[in-house]
Amino acid sequence: MNIQQLEYILAVDTYRHFAKAAEHCRVTQPTLSMMIQKLEDELGVKLFDRNIQPVCPTPAGRKVIDQARVVLYQTSLIKDIVNEEEQSLKGTFRLAVLPTIAPYLLPRFFQQVSEKHPDLDIRILEMQTAPTTKALLNGEIDAAIIANQPTEVQLQGDILYYEQFYAYIARNESVFKKEMVRSADISDERLWLLDEGHCFRDQLMRFCQMEKVKLRQAAYRLGSLETFMRMVESGNGVTFIPELATYQLSEQQKELVRPFAIPKPAREIVWVTRKDFIRHSVAGILIESIRKSVPKEMRTLQAGLRVV
Repeated sequence: MNIQQLEYILAVDTYRHFAKAAEHCRVTQPTLSMMIQKLEDELGVKLFDRNIQPVCPTPAGRKVIDQARVVLYQTSLIKDIVNEEEQSLKGTFRLAVLPTIAPYLLPRFFQQVSEKHPDLDIRILEMQTAPTTKALLNGEIDAAIIANQPTEVQLQGDILYYEQFYAYIARNESVFKKEMVRSADISDERLWLLDEGHCFRDQLMRFCQMEKVKLRQAAYRLGSLETFMRMVESGNGVTFIPELATYQLSEQQKELVRPFAIPKPAREIVWVTRKDFIRHSVAGILIESIRKSVPKEMRTLQAGLRVV
């Protein structure tokens, strides 16, 4: 048994396909299959049921794969320990960012960090909260930027900044005439919101006390904030946008933005890692760069804001 074999079985478990797993591992399919077969022979148990598609782990294989994930993560910490002792920035740093944060935050700091620290190889993944949490727990990513404090005991969070929600309103909507909006002003039948599973949606629905979004949610699935903004600009309904998005708007677009009345809804933007996280030198550079990149007033919870 060796590390390479454990990497191969994790790849097959991820892709549920030997050819795709081999491509991910940058080996030929016969090589990958042969190495997994040798591991199965050594253990005396089948790890995958090859008679069904997609390929599925056997009950024993599931247990072996789970333990392999632990072993590979612990092995990766050895390099992290050495790099941290030497305060080296070499190596890949995998950072997950929510899709409702990434387009507005990353352009503010990512390029500058890359130019200032060319040895730092940051890999960005846009992921929703649930898969991000799972990836952190499995050691598949190093850190994440999400919009709430983690609840899992293995994880820890550090607040980066606070971000208000704003309404983005088409000119033909009655609420457009108001200088600020209240949750009672928003009709859920005129509202564009992200699909279930996005914490951005969940936080706003709680604040507005809406049980569900009806017509527009049924009419448009898998939308993005940017798509919904274009719909509003075309004269169609209402959506919500995060504060950093407002800094990317033209003067004409800013005319569609309305703040909420007090208490104004806001979210915590949180840096999350496992509690056994080691690469503090890299984290320190990224956290400092992020905080410096956002407006000063966003770094603390301002009066009149309520985290939802």
